[in-house]
Amino acid sequence: MKKQSDAALHKYNAQDLPAALNDIPGLLQGKKPAVFLDYDGCLSPIVKDPDKAILAQQMRKALQQLAEVCFVAIVSGRDRANVEQLVQLDNLYYAGSHGFDISGPDNLNTEPGGAKAALPALEEAHKVLTERLKDISGVLVERKRYAIAVHYRNVPENQVNQLLQITDEVIARHPELKKGPGKKIMELKPNLDWHKGKAVEWLLEEMDLNQPSIIPLYIGDDLTDEDAFATLQGHGIGIMVGEHDEQTAAEYRLEDVEEVQTFLEALTKITK
Repeated sequence: MKKQSDAALHKYNAQDLPAALNDIPGLLQGKKPAVFLDYDGCLSPIVKDPDKAILAQQMRKALQQLAEVCFVAIVSGRDRANVEQLVQLDNLYYAGSHGFDISGPDNLNTEPGGAKAALPALEEAHKVLTERLKDISGVLVERKRYAIAVHYRNVPENQVNQLLQITDEVIARHPELKKGPGKKIMELKPNLDWHKGKAVEWLLEEMDLNQPSIIPLYIGDDLTDEDAFATLQGHGIGIMVGEHDEQTAAEYRLEDVEEVQTFLEALTKITK
């Protein structure tokens, strides 16, 4: 499975996408789904404090029941251990740090993207950012295993440009790192050709899911999910939750977390 070339890749306005809930059998094309989901903004609403993005019990039940009838993986920018702790289900697969750290049933535990080489640069960048951003009100510098997330959702508008400039300067000093934008967040990630789309490809291959009878679905809400949407376009289905600031390679839409739950519950009934 290959990511579409930029020339062949179709982009859409999220508001124009057909509703995924309107025709789930048509969306599946008679195939069994393999389901990949982002966490924040898809399984739990976006909140000001990332530690408070708690998974509702009904959503956990929906995930658990779906995972009993098909492959389900959470693909998140969060640390893999963190998202595992939030979801608390052992019949799912987890790809944390944008897919650099993957675990799952039968003792699957691997780091396929080669990110370990970037750990010293991340450590140094984290120290510098913590010091240089300490006087900016509302900023949260979150160290993950294979990323640093600079959250500015709570930063006053007149300080955002300063924050972004400092973050860019720190990234420029470390060729081992690259910038990863998101919703009110700037991430520093290993400068490697690896992302959520690559993680989805890896899981499809490793779990022997590249079958004519299986259709991969990716549900995401953020700019970081676009790599997965692009990877699956023409081979699977990308489903955007809400919208972000750019056009999307997703081909269907769900409005919010509540619709995601409804979709997962309906998918379970159809797939049984």
